[in-house]
Amino acid sequence: MRILLVGEFSRLHNSLKEGLVALGHEVLIVGNGDGFKNYPVDFSTKAKWSESKVGSFVRKVLFKLTTIDVAKIEFGIRFYKYLPQFKNFDAVQLINEAPIQTLPWMERFLLRRIFQKNKQVFLLVCGVDYTIAHYMIEKKVRYTIMDPYFENPKLSNEYRYIFEFLTKNHKKTHELVYENIQGVIASDIDYLFPMQNHPKFLGLIPNPINTAAIEYIPLSTNGALTIFLGINRSTYHSKGISFFEKALELVDQKYGNRIHIITAENLPYKEYIEKFNTAHIVLDQVFSLDQGYNALEAMAKGKVVFTGAEAEFNKHYQLTERVAINALPNVDLIVKELSYLIEHPEEISAMGKRARAFIEQEHDHVKIAAKYIKIWNAQ
Repeated sequence: MRILLVGEFSRLHNSLKEGLVALGHEVLIVGNGDGFKNYPVDFSTKAKWSESKVGSFVRKVLFKLTTIDVAKIEFGIRFYKYLPQFKNFDAVQLINEAPIQTLPWMERFLLRRIFQKNKQVFLLVCGVDYTIAHYMIEKKVRYTIMDPYFENPKLSNEYRYIFEFLTKNHKKTHELVYENIQGVIASDIDYLFPMQNHPKFLGLIPNPINTAAIEYIPLSTNGALTIFLGINRSTYHSKGISFFEKALELVDQKYGNRIHIITAENLPYKEYIEKFNTAHIVLDQVFSLDQGYNALEAMAKGKVVFTGAEAEFNKHYQLTERVAINALPNVDLIVKELSYLIEHPEEISAMGKRARAFIEQEHDHVKIAAKYIKIWNAQ
């Protein structure tokens, strides 16, 4: 099959591509690299001019005067130039309802061309879109990434991107996409529940992880234990980073030289990975039922990860032992879990082994790629 993957936000499409290629398919990715993360793509729509010295200055001035981000326009223009090559694919998958990340009218114009030139187009729900945003606003689950905003509306700037999905302008994009796609696939349990009753929902396919490219290296627990916290300021509150920071302060006071704390902020993907390679424990996020991409890759390396691992997750995968720590928005509980691991380092090794085995069983990129092919061919 010839497959086009549109957009890349977490390395999901790169891992899926690697699995599909291993199965003998031809796969191309188009995207802007997702800012500082700079994920690899085959067709780059990166806003090079907007990120130059002159362009950056113009971008800031225009945004202040008009709230229009010229980088979004550049994403659209660069995508438009590739359009002649984006036709007659056997399957096209959008990583989001607005995968090109350009202005709404431009997004719809470009997506229409994709729909016109390709018969089989699918949508992947692996982040916020119109449906997910509505689900969170209506508080249909016990907690979501929106909770910090509900408690403090002054955080509106960090949550602006979510509210953009609820605008009339984006709703037009949402409706266009759903009118033209063959089906919708969810990447984890956080998106399963909002989508499960939708007529176009095709089911959950777990995030693909290239286990062949991620080495499992058991770390010695004889010396100080390393705890890693990665910080992205744009998702500081939605990831619940403040809970981790407060917990680390208390744990540091309690255990001193028995632990080594590493924090890394707004790093490109490659540098981020290098930083946490030496960690025994990785602090990921608190407002989720299931694991996101960073957590899964850390688990594949045998780390103990504080992330979403709720009862729904354990039930779905029929787990009887923990493969990750369910991080809740509660400092005391995080401190309690960290303290237990520091005082029982043998559990770090044991859970790391279970985490790796879980990833190999449920997230292996070739197994996952085969599931996508099966669903795409069935439509």
